[in-house]
Amino acid sequence: MGSIVVVAIVLLGAVAAVVGAHYATKPPSPPTNFPAPTLEIVTGSGTPTQDENLLAVAPMLQLPAQAAQPQAMTAGSAGPVLAIARPTISVNRWIPGGFPDTPEGALGQLKALNETALASADPQVYARGYRELSEPGAPDPGSTGLAALLRSMRSRAQLPATGSVAGLTASYLVTHGQVKGAVPASHYVVVCVLGQLSIGFNGEVAAAGVGDCQAMRWSGTEWRIASGALAAAAPCAWPGSADMVKAGYRELS
Repeated sequence: MGSIVVVAIVLLGAVAAVVGAHYATKPPSPPTNFPAPTLEIVTGSGTPTQDENLLAVAPMLQLPAQAAQPQAMTAGSAGPVLAIARPTISVNRWIPGGFPDTPEGALGQLKALNETALASADPQVYARGYRELSEPGAPDPGSTGLAALLRSMRSRAQLPATGSVAGLTASYLVTHGQVKGAVPASHYVVVCVLGQLSIGFNGEVAAAGVGDCQAMRWSGTEWRIASGALAAAAPCAWPGSADMVKAGYRELS
C-alpha cells in the first residue's frame, strides 16, 4: 500500500474517531428560552457567566465523518464574506496578535493560533500555543477537539505521542468561519474556524476539513481563550462543500 494511501487512511480515520467521540458525548441542549446559537449577538436573562456557559455548550450542527473528506465544491454560501483584519503584532511573537475588539477580530486570533500551533502536528506544541493565549480558568487544551485529533492521528500511525517525527509534516489553512454568538456584557464571543488540515509523510500528503470552536474574551488589549465551559464541538466539513454551507460557515477574506 502506498504511503499516501496510508497517510489518508490515518488522517481521515482520526477525524472520524474524533467526530464519533463528539457524537457519543454530545453536550446538553440549552434551555428552550435560550437564543439559537446561530445568532451573532446573544443576550440572556441570567448572569454574564451563566449566559457564557449556555452559549458555549449549545450544540452545533453535527455532520457525518464523511463530510470532512475531499469532495465537490459548491457555489453556495451561508452568508456574506467575513472580513478578517491582518495581525498588527507579529515581530518577536510566536503567534501573531493585535486583532481588533470585534467578533471578526476573535476569528482572526483563533485562525492565527490554530494555523501556527498545528504546524507540527504535535499535541504538546498545540497545548503550548493554546495556553499562551488563555486567560486563567480556561479549559485545559487537552480537552479540545484539535488535541484529540492530533492524539488520535499519532496513535493510529503508531507515532510517538509528542515530539518531532522525521518525514512528518503538517499545515492547517483556515478559509472559513462563523460567529456562534456573543455575550456583550462580558466581551465574550464564541467563534468557529474551518480549514484544510494537511498531513504529509515523506512528501506524500492527505487532507481533511477540520473545524474548531473556541470561547474568546477581549482582555482590554487582545483576544484570549476565555475561562469557563469548553465550547461545543465544531462541525467538520470539507471547505467549500455543501456540507460546509449547511453547517453555517462563511468565507473569510
